[in-house]
Amino acid sequence: MIIRKRIMSLFLATTLLVPLAQITPLNAESDTKEVDVMFTHDTHSHLDSFTTNVDGELQEVGGFARIKTLINEQKKENPDTLILDGGDFSMGTLIQTVYDTQAAELRMLGYLGYDVTTLGNHEFDYRSKGLANMLKAAKASGETIPNLVVCNVDWDGMKKAGLSKGQKQIQSGFETYGVKDYVVIQKGDTKIAVTGAFGKDSLKCAPTCELLFKDPVEAVKDTVEKIKKNEEVDMIVCVSHCGTWEDENKSEDEILAKNVKDIDLIISGHTHSELKVPIQHENTYIVSCGEYGRNIGSLSMKQSSDGRWDLSSYELIPVSENIHPDEKTQNRIDELMDTVNMNYLADFGYTRDCVLAQNDIEFNSLEELYSKHEESNLGQIIADSFAYAVDSVDVAVVPSGTIRDTYTKGDITVEDVYNSFSLGIGKDGMAGYPLISTYLTGKELKLAAEVDASVSDFMTTARLYCSGLNFTYNPNRMILNKVTDCYLTKEGQRIEIQDDQLYHVVTDLYTGQMLGSVNKMSYGLLSLEPKDKDGNPIENLEDHIIKEDGKELKAWDAIARYMCSFDDTDGDGISNVSKYYASTHEHKIVDDSMNIIDLIKKPNKFSAMIVAIILVIILLIVLLILLIRRIVRKLKNKNR
Repeated sequence: MIIRKRIMSLFLATTLLVPLAQITPLNAESDTKEVDVMFTHDTHSHLDSFTTNVDGELQEVGGFARIKTLINEQKKENPDTLILDGGDFSMGTLIQTVYDTQAAELRMLGYLGYDVTTLGNHEFDYRSKGLANMLKAAKASGETIPNLVVCNVDWDGMKKAGLSKGQKQIQSGFETYGVKDYVVIQKGDTKIAVTGAFGKDSLKCAPTCELLFKDPVEAVKDTVEKIKKNEEVDMIVCVSHCGTWEDENKSEDEILAKNVKDIDLIISGHTHSELKVPIQHENTYIVSCGEYGRNIGSLSMKQSSDGRWDLSSYELIPVSENIHPDEKTQNRIDELMDTVNMNYLADFGYTRDCVLAQNDIEFNSLEELYSKHEESNLGQIIADSFAYAVDSVDVAVVPSGTIRDTYTKGDITVEDVYNSFSLGIGKDGMAGYPLISTYLTGKELKLAAEVDASVSDFMTTARLYCSGLNFTYNPNRMILNKVTDCYLTKEGQRIEIQDDQLYHVVTDLYTGQMLGSVNKMSYGLLSLEPKDKDGNPIENLEDHIIKEDGKELKAWDAIARYMCSFDDTDGDGISNVSKYYASTHEHKIVDDSMNIIDLIKKPNKFSAMIVAIILVIILLIVLLILLIRRIVRKLKNKNR
């Protein structure tokens, strides 16, 4: 009987525990924290959608109104979705011309629901005053604006040296806006710390930036330690404008991930990378979605038992014409764009939708400028525009990194032209880099060709497109000795370059500033020093801005004039882009030869230096081997 009672008690206890056993795992599952994230970077003022070539077809892509639709859809599923941006939200379209007064980019990021963004190098294009005014205008709008974080500005270093006027302006802008090292965002039951980093390469690409920056890795490491000490957070995210490269050892955000292991997620901007699969270093994920709002990144993360986060889903959502644009958002964009005609273009006698030319030519895409090291009709027409706009030019130079958009078939409008060369600001405080007049020696022109031939495969933004300068290079030859022929052309005639002669070179202000940095970047091996007409080194390139009736000649305006100069071949009153650009014209010839004669002919001082270095290394190796053999022999003799 007692046994029967015990069996019955055990049965009842087991029966009661079964539901508990079922409930316990469910509770454990519900305690697992999850976070949804949507992100962009490098949108570059592309508030509106735009037409571009996608897989050989013209398609309308991007646009904040479509991004708003995607964000709204996501927030219906999870209202606590974290929305982030990795910087370079400005500089790329006509809307940037009212950057410092309207702050359209930051205001629209706020309207879309972005929680946090950071500064990219192009936020400094309007110089210290422009950036400060933009931050103040965004705050003064009274609208919702995203948190702005960057942790490696070296204010202490600048204060020690004494703040310059420009640094004081930005300091004031930072204080007004409320720029911080990091912010803590509550999303549902999850606390997320978001910090921001400005990269070393970003600083190199910001010639007008007056701020000093700490090493991003060390600064982020210090900031993360502060977060862990002072905040109770579940996740740490970095919105970074450092970037990723193919070489892992030079890839700044990968270096950051390896050295600051407490970061869970890095939104990686600057390099316009499009990572179909995230980069992972231990427990840190690095993600990128490409440029101009053509995609928006979407991911989900789950917290594991050790407190770290695992990526449970990841995709890049194309912002395509299949997505219906949010009407209210588009109306706001249209209102902001209307300010451009009155506040900027009226000074040039244009409106943004004014048709300059009709185009039947298939121009190279931006991707091709970086993927193909050869002549480009897109680079060529812009270089020819510079030469057309200025009298007595020997050479006009355009680097690939300054070209921001291509031209599609159909009408080419003022907006299209501006968007193709949209960077910067002049000394006059007006949007758009102006053209500058400089002089280089013949020897330096040859060197410029060599920079393109030898360096631009490692730094694709440095690929040069020239009007008036033609060259041939062999990619198989020794570095810094790849160019085998270099000459000028005028009216179709070949002109030999004289090493000591000065030649009139026209380019934009930004390119001129970067030419001057070639010496530093090459550790003194290469030198391109812009000069005046008398051969004296130029100390301030702004003194050599080309002006007409006291007004700066903007690079984009030079392109617009060139477009208007073409013949009206169909008699409709609008010029037609010349058929000349339908083919190449040996401005840059690739001689891909492995013939031994072709590989060693015309050696220059750089090849001699490299050969000498190689010989020294071989000699040192031989001496080392002989030394080791001698030591071994002595040891053997000693042991006998």
